[in-house]
Amino acid sequence: MQRILEPGEIEALDHNAIPRIRLPERTSVFGSRAQRLKQLAAGNAIGEYLSLMAVLVEAQQLALDKLAGEPNDHARDQARINLANTHLMPLILATDQVRSPHWQAVLAQLLQHLLEHLAIAGGVPVAVTQLIARIRQSSANQRDSQAEAILHGNNEIVDPATAPFYAAALQVVCCDLVTRFSERDVPLLDTPGLCPCCGSLPVASVVRMDGQSQGHRYLQCSMCAAEWHMVRIKCSHCDSTKGIAYQVIEDGPVAIKAETCDECHSWLKIFYQEKDPYIEPLADDLASIALDLLMGETAYARRRGNPLLWQSMEN
Repeated sequence: MQRILEPGEIEALDHNAIPRIRLPERTSVFGSRAQRLKQLAAGNAIGEYLSLMAVLVEAQQLALDKLAGEPNDHARDQARINLANTHLMPLILATDQVRSPHWQAVLAQLLQHLLEHLAIAGGVPVAVTQLIARIRQSSANQRDSQAEAILHGNNEIVDPATAPFYAAALQVVCCDLVTRFSERDVPLLDTPGLCPCCGSLPVASVVRMDGQSQGHRYLQCSMCAAEWHMVRIKCSHCDSTKGIAYQVIEDGPVAIKAETCDECHSWLKIFYQEKDPYIEPLADDLASIALDLLMGETAYARRRGNPLLWQSMEN
């Protein structure tokens, strides 16, 4: 029988035995997410959107697979590792990836796959056709500007309708870079609420139930999909252990709660794998928008939304 550890028990354990970092599985990270999105789409109020995003995420896996052939620059990677560990900073910075030679090519691949898949499946919705045309008709510099705004959370500049496609391409590039390192390369950060792999904010947290991670809470990065350990009943934004509470939807799913902090008035979803073994934090976060709507009526602010639904993002 699985048992969730309480905070006091966690702190009493040898922390060296707790996996500090869980890097994404390169060969299946997006494929597993796409499968979960398809599963969650059935009967969901935004089921059509989840199905569309499932196709986009499938395309992400194909794009990531293509990048596997890119050679590693071992000298550059070692320099990154040394710099990160010396200055307690992330291995890479997601905000730098606009300068990647790959990101716009990945974006083009995602859009093409989406069009081809939807055409075979029964036709491309007019709204999707218009969005893709808007992206394709923009200049390379305009696309760079959109990507820059997305990475920096500049809502005044971001086109929310096309943002998920841009974010999806940037996620692939970030995941590609991060999965070229090993867990032992990842530094400890002075700011525990930031991804130690790419410096992004978490999309959600999850209490795992597998292997050495059983009973332990991990934050999942909104961009590179890496996960890092954080003790439970602690705010991922301000690091406070005071004023932490949990909000749920009455008669709603038992595997999800909103963790709120009275110190900084922020909130983040937390999922419990023991209650649902198939949870994938980003996919489940997207499918549980009803909780976002309810929390939007409170005084708590969500510090990072889901990259695949820019309208839900707040900074």
